[in-house]
Amino acid sequence: MERVKELLTIVRPTGWLVLGIGAGAAYVAALAGWREMAVLAAACLLLLALAAPFLLGRTSVDVDLRLEPERVAAGDSVAAGVLVRNVASGRLLPTTLEVPVGSSTHRYGIGSLPAGGVHEESFTIRTERRGVIRVGPATTRRGDPIGIFSRDMVWTPVREVLVRPPMVPLDSLGAGLLRDLEGVSTDAVSQSDLAFHALREYVPGDDLRHIHWRSSAKVMASTGESSLLVRQYLDTRRSHAALVVDDQRGSWSNDEVFEEAMSVAASIAVRAVLDEFDVSFVCGETASTGSDGHLALDAVCRADFGDTGIVAASRRATAVAPDCSLLFLVGGRDTSFTDMLRGSAAFPPEVRRFAVVLDPEGTSRVTETGGLPVLHLAAKEDLGGLLLWSLR
Repeated sequence: MERVKELLTIVRPTGWLVLGIGAGAAYVAALAGWREMAVLAAACLLLLALAAPFLLGRTSVDVDLRLEPERVAAGDSVAAGVLVRNVASGRLLPTTLEVPVGSSTHRYGIGSLPAGGVHEESFTIRTERRGVIRVGPATTRRGDPIGIFSRDMVWTPVREVLVRPPMVPLDSLGAGLLRDLEGVSTDAVSQSDLAFHALREYVPGDDLRHIHWRSSAKVMASTGESSLLVRQYLDTRRSHAALVVDDQRGSWSNDEVFEEAMSVAASIAVRAVLDEFDVSFVCGETASTGSDGHLALDAVCRADFGDTGIVAASRRATAVAPDCSLLFLVGGRDTSFTDMLRGSAAFPPEVRRFAVVLDPEGTSRVTETGGLPVLHLAAKEDLGGLLLWSLR
């Protein structure tokens, strides 16, 4: 059965058309005795017979599809190439190589190659906007010029070029929560943590476990006074930034504003990674989390419109980033502010939250409603200044 299915896939739509016309003409010729129909049926049969020999020849090659780099910013180009090597013991008959790139297909004629022979092609993939460009699979196609028969063989998996949105530079986001023992040191002095700061004299109420006995003994030996020294620490904060973007098309005045929002999210994600934050990103069905900045930026590349909404996405973010300390809710002019408040309420009260609203027709400013600071952006270039002012 599998063999029959494989044979049926060899016949292309043009081949089925020729076969159908020939069969129909033969039926009419036999039924009505039309000589013209008999000639048409014979012509179709001859055409099928002439196309069949083009399937002859065995294709045994190794195909290497190269993309450099696989992650680029919008507007940059990707150098791509495909290397075909004949791994058969005999000569490879001429064939055609097809490499789909996005919505287009690159076709190359591969001439006859001796055993071990190599054929190389190179091309450039140009990027215009954020997204994912699928490249491949590289397929050899052996068949007739008309397209009646074709025997296709796939040699590589589908590869992806991730196109990131344009980003703006930002200053440090600062530290996160006083909750975890790993993270960014702050200026807040603590009695117990991992970041050792200094020694000080013991005062009643200090934990005896923090007495530095060796230093205390040295002080008492040199001064002759009874004095105990205890360890002083700096608080460390768990640094985890969560980015939630509204995926509903109705929240955005147009697609370009949504792309600006993705640029804002990517810019914050890059800054958070530079500050050694973990970063989580949620937009509709797309979500990622971790300390690797590529994860968040790859998710930004894949994000698209949907019907999840910012409230449901925020609730999902609480599961993706349960230890979040810094939250950014990104929406458009038509995103319901009530929904933003509901989304922020899904997080614990100690999480520091910000709403970012993109409105190209408005003015850039910072407001606060219901205890939620709101950064109104007329352009993404204003993000740095507003964010710096809000984080003070």
